[in-house]
Amino acid sequence: MADTLNPAQMEAVHHLRGPCLVLAGAGSGKTRVIVHKIAKLLQTGLEPKQVAAITFTNKAAQEMRERAKAVCGPRASRDLAVSTFHSLGVRMLRTDGTRLGLKPNFSILDSDDVLGVLRDAGSTSDPKLARSWQWTISLWKNMGLNSAQAGAVAKDDHELLAARVMQRYEERLHAYQAVDFDDLIGLPLKLLRTDTEARAKWQGTFRHVLVDEYQDTNAVQYELLKAMVGPDGVFTAVGDDDQSIYGWRGATIENLKRLPQDYPRLKVIPLEQNYRSTGNILRAANHVIARNPKIFEKKLWSDFGDGEPVQVIECDGEEHEAERAVARIKALQGGLMAGAGGQVKNGDFAILYRANHQARVFEQKLRAAQIPYKVSGGQSFFDRAEIKDLCAWLRLLVNQDDDPAFLRAVTTPKRGIGHQTLASLGEFAAKWKVSLFEALFSPSLGTALKGKAVEGLQDFGREVNDLEHRARQTTGGADARSLLLGWLKAIGYEQHLFDGEDSEKLAAARWSNVLDFVDWIARRCGGEADGGSSGSGGTFENETQSVLQVAQTISVIISLAERGDEQDVVTLSTLHAAKGLEWPHVVLAGVNEGLLPFRSGDDDMTPERLEEERRLMYVGITRARTTLAVSTLRRRKRGRETVAGVPSRFIAEMKLDEGVVKEDPRERLRKLRAQLAAAASTPVPDA
Repeated sequence: MADTLNPAQMEAVHHLRGPCLVLAGAGSGKTRVIVHKIAKLLQTGLEPKQVAAITFTNKAAQEMRERAKAVCGPRASRDLAVSTFHSLGVRMLRTDGTRLGLKPNFSILDSDDVLGVLRDAGSTSDPKLARSWQWTISLWKNMGLNSAQAGAVAKDDHELLAARVMQRYEERLHAYQAVDFDDLIGLPLKLLRTDTEARAKWQGTFRHVLVDEYQDTNAVQYELLKAMVGPDGVFTAVGDDDQSIYGWRGATIENLKRLPQDYPRLKVIPLEQNYRSTGNILRAANHVIARNPKIFEKKLWSDFGDGEPVQVIECDGEEHEAERAVARIKALQGGLMAGAGGQVKNGDFAILYRANHQARVFEQKLRAAQIPYKVSGGQSFFDRAEIKDLCAWLRLLVNQDDDPAFLRAVTTPKRGIGHQTLASLGEFAAKWKVSLFEALFSPSLGTALKGKAVEGLQDFGREVNDLEHRARQTTGGADARSLLLGWLKAIGYEQHLFDGEDSEKLAAARWSNVLDFVDWIARRCGGEADGGSSGSGGTFENETQSVLQVAQTISVIISLAERGDEQDVVTLSTLHAAKGLEWPHVVLAGVNEGLLPFRSGDDDMTPERLEEERRLMYVGITRARTTLAVSTLRRRKRGRETVAGVPSRFIAEMKLDEGVVKEDPRERLRKLRAQLAAAASTPVPDA
């Protein structure tokens, strides 16, 4: 172990008996520290199940589990509690949720499910208004507020209305025996605060808690951590105040400030040696972040030498910027630029930007140059509301105990079954400890609901059963397509889409997605491969399947389609989605005032917002390993206007004046063409 860890990492690994904050700078080997600390805890006698390692994404949890397996062995790693905050919350509620009045098989609503309940609770068909309520209510929940407390702090009429909607939303969730993602943190906290027996049990279950990406915690997650570790605070928080970039979704840097106040014995260990980037890149990053007030001092350094200077590329506009990025990729791949260092693959490049809309022109230019790419941080096909609607029906065919799928299917399209009926059905199902679907056909349902409501629900139940029977019998692509199109017509789904959208063009696009999804399933029923798209679930070796068989594996197929294979493609990504990743060659695009730092209209740039935007710039810089180009626009689009582009203040803050290569794009293009022409005219030796 001593051979693989530097002194600061060793100190972090060996500090076992009290609270510890590891200030892990970008690229400083934080996952290595966490995994070796887990191994050390096991060596001192803790059982694997007594160690909890908490992170923020399933991908990060999976990576940590794999790394722990390599260091601790497969047997120990299998019993470790490595999970996201939300997965841990699910575990606690499945175990002890009955103490809060939840049934063991409570439903977990996803974002679209929540939107539907909020539309109903607020009696609106305006999706924009419902989304604003969803956002506001989520922020309140992440601050630990219920509807009554939210109403007391509401700043204006919009927030007062949101608080009233939140109250009705809470009532519906209770009636449906359902929780949303924010509840997966808030309810476990309530359990530990109000139930002495449960608190003692969970504090005894986990003897050491490690939290990765601690700077991304919100107020409720911090309180949950405190409740889990108790007053002794045997935990390790690993994070970086310089990479706190999620304030807009409730994460608070205040949690870092509170740690030494709440735990006076806190040991703070900075990890400053960077194993990713060259000296020039790190100096630029350190200069930028030095402008922010410091909670804890830290300065990154590396043993990799200075490397190539950071380049600032001035471009006429967005199209010119995209052309320059493509030319840079080709030049590095052709060995025509310094820093290329051996064979350079497409996958070695990333183009990073502040906002999703900036990707479009880069996509156009990469396609024109026949350079393959992927867009990270955009919406997946399978995340579209219309696809989730159909997946809810298919999930219900496979598992009639799937209450979230039931709630989505029974209200999409609307069939006159309102929230009062569903609330009464939820209470009836909870009383008899059955699923919502099973409750439909209970002989005593009439005691809880009026005859007309019972009739409507049972009609829906018969539709599902009939579709399930036909899906079981239907095989082959053509028959599957016919079955699914007939079903969509019977439930009036196309009309539902057109009724729900103000724009016919948007509704038509959503219906087109539905038809693509039908074809997607039909191909699998016919044993066909997926039209050549890589990593989308593989072929079925010409075996025909029934629609129900495809439905049974749909979650696995979707997960494969979204994961894909490790492809050799250029990455286009927002800066937020790029956090935690790295590439040899990075272009930071659109580094202009109004874009980075981002400013909407004439909004005032508060000091707190500017500090978070500066941290975002720091994250962008530290994604680069070997070369970094910072691209700025002389003219840029703002809505339908073209305005003068002002270079971002962050470029001056990088202090590149002494060693920077300030590249004129036209001159660079002339040199590049001359080099390409020279290479093309060089005689090829005989084989």
